[in-house]
Amino acid sequence: MRKHEEDFYIGYLSSAPKGLASVTRLRILILIAFALIAGGAITALQSKFWPGVFEFGTYRDFEGMILERPYPTLLVKRPEAGDHFPYSRYLLVNPFKFGADETVQGLNGQTVSLKGQLVFQDGKTMIEVAPESVKPLGNSAEPVSLPSSEWGRHTLRGEIVDSKCYLGAMNPGNLKTHKACAVRCISGGIPPVFLVRQKEGAALYFLMVDEEGNQVNEACLPFVAEPLEITGNVRQEGGMLILYANPETYIRL
Repeated sequence: MRKHEEDFYIGYLSSAPKGLASVTRLRILILIAFALIAGGAITALQSKFWPGVFEFGTYRDFEGMILERPYPTLLVKRPEAGDHFPYSRYLLVNPFKFGADETVQGLNGQTVSLKGQLVFQDGKTMIEVAPESVKPLGNSAEPVSLPSSEWGRHTLRGEIVDSKCYLGAMNPGNLKTHKACAVRCISGGIPPVFLVRQKEGAALYFLMVDEEGNQVNEACLPFVAEPLEITGNVRQEGGMLILYANPETYIRL
């Protein structure tokens, strides 16, 4: 009885019995250690910070030539490129979940000025255009021949993502968690791309068109954010990889 009486603690006493205090301290230390270990483990298991960047609120001025097809693009001269292709090539989209087809309609081959926010990742850059900022400069640009090379016919495995979110507008911008958003973006005109992950190095990023080079937004919607196998012709045009494939031949894995 004496032992139990010594370990009995009443809240208004200035201190707890030695035995009870020791046990309590030990339990608190164990809980703190567990919390630190659990916190470290959870942190280690988290995905790395998304490498994409969206310069939201930062508007830059651009001047270049519009290409309407296959998806709206701005070619901006890069005199420092030397003997290389002297243009930077930017895909164009509108704010929110919309492509820029209507914004640049009828401007193919013309020089324009515009304002926009950059979205970029892995050397791929897009401009979210402020639609009312697009101003034709009243002159047609000199015809530009995009350097191209045929990569042949390939069978690729990957995932369809919407280019705007994947490049940096959303985190994450791919996989099942992003499917609903990607479907809305692509149906609104955002260029779809086929993302092929490699064991080593950066993922490969293919702009998607059909065999004739037309947009495939509507046709690819049922396949967005699913593991796919696509067989088609690959061409590099002006620094951009383009996959020419019939959407009816896409295969779910």
